Amino acid sequence: MNPSATRPDRPADGPADRPTARPAVRARGLTKVYGSGDAAVVALDDVDLDLARGAFTAIMGPSGSGKSTLMHLLAGLDTATAGQALLGDLDLTTLDDEALTRLRRDRVGFVFQSFNLLPMFTAEQNIVLPLQLAGTRPDPQWLATLVGTLGLGDRLAHRPGELSGGQRQRVAIARALVTKPDVVFADEPTGNLDSRAGAEVLSFLRRSVRELGRTVIMVTHDPAAAAYADRVVLFADGRVAGDIADPTAESVLAGLDALRGLDTPTAAGVR
Repeated sequence: MNPSATRPDRPADGPADRPTARPAVRARGLTKVYGSGDAAVVALDDVDLDLARGAFTAIMGPSGSGKSTLMHLLAGLDTATAGQALLGDLDLTTLDDEALTRLRRDRVGFVFQSFNLLPMFTAEQNIVLPLQLAGTRPDPQWLATLVGTLGLGDRLAHRPGELSGGQRQRVAIARALVTKPDVVFADEPTGNLDSRAGAEVLSFLRRSVRELGRTVIMVTHDPAAAAYADRVVLFADGRVAGDIADPTAESVLAGLDALRGLDTPTAAGVR
């Protein structure tokens, strides 16, 4: 995507303009260390962070900064070395493997760079798969809302191989939303898409926040992608290093440039 693009136009009103005070996700002293002794690598270092409900937040930082580790801990995909990862008031660090599996199935949605669709299933079958695995039926009205919002009405009978990259990612977004999760985590969701398809997918993620009232947390390396978010949190050396409200591609680039020129973990001029 074009890193010089400015912040996309936004509706004047919508759920993300008025996120609720209670955070959707919180980190408290969150730490992740890989290895031990001289070989230990601190991927996340005593992080405190609140991420708003009903908002679109982007997490950015250089390679190895800890942004993906943060997402994995907050989504229950990995275990913390110390501290707390809270979804609402539920501390994920206290859950066993079975409880984490249920949480990921019922309360968390995922959108990945590689789509992760089953090639033998139609788009509709891929969308409702999480519900089938849980032994529940889709809410017809909610499914129709997702299909309409994401523009998939004429693609439901197509298999992934018959869809464009952007269409496949829209199916993945619908699948992530079909269970009405508390939070959707998106890991580089435009990484395999061209500029036009990437912009389309980001617009749909933003619409899922604005029009459907969802909470989206996205990890990205792309300043233009981050400009679709309501807030950008910058990471460096496993710590929060900056916080940008109402981001543009230019303000995100400036924040990333500030990180590269500092020895300390807080970017000058970026809150």
